Amino acid sequence: MPKTGMETNLRVLIADEDEGKLEGLRETLEGLGHEVVPFAVSVTEAAELISREDPSLTIVVVHKDDEHALSLISEAVEFASGPVIATVRDGDADFLARAAEHGISAYVEGTNPQSVQGAIEVALRRYRETAQLAGKVVQLEGALQRRIVIERAKGILMERHATDERQAFTLLRENARSGSRRVVDVAQAVIDGHALLPRGGPQA
Repeated sequence: MPKTGMETNLRVLIADEDEGKLEGLRETLEGLGHEVVPFAVSVTEAAELISREDPSLTIVVVHKDDEHALSLISEAVEFASGPVIATVRDGDADFLARAAEHGISAYVEGTNPQSVQGAIEVALRRYRETAQLAGKVVQLEGALQRRIVIERAKGILMERHATDERQAFTLLRENARSGSRRVVDVAQAVIDGHALLPRGGPQA
């Protein structure tokens, strides 16, 4: 059984074109305390099962047909909300490189419980780190977009009221405070054509 702190009670989908080859991995996973969802033996079945079962992670078993395994990996990466692990034969470097291009988070050789659990730990941590990084990217993109909007609004105010950049930002900030609004919302209103000051110019 996994030591304290390790990931347990996960919902795991295992997939391969040969259902018989999945038994060993199934026994290992159940022995580790995980729940194994129905096996998928074709690409179509994998996509359907993943969409319906929403497993914590997916493991694609590779034993003979590399192209089929890569197709299963692609489907799992696209439709699963968790990471994808590939099992490999004798550290097949060529297959691993191709599988990495398709988006696997980890790989494992054989069905040794410690090796399987180790791959699960790596995959989940990498997946979460990637998701966290993606969230930060979204935040940065949002911040950049807000900055662009504010800069455009400042430019409009500077031209409209013959004022400098600092005074233009002050106008945005004071208007935002008086209306309990965000500066970026006021800036967007300026861009949309709503003047903040009379045409006569900035007030003292």
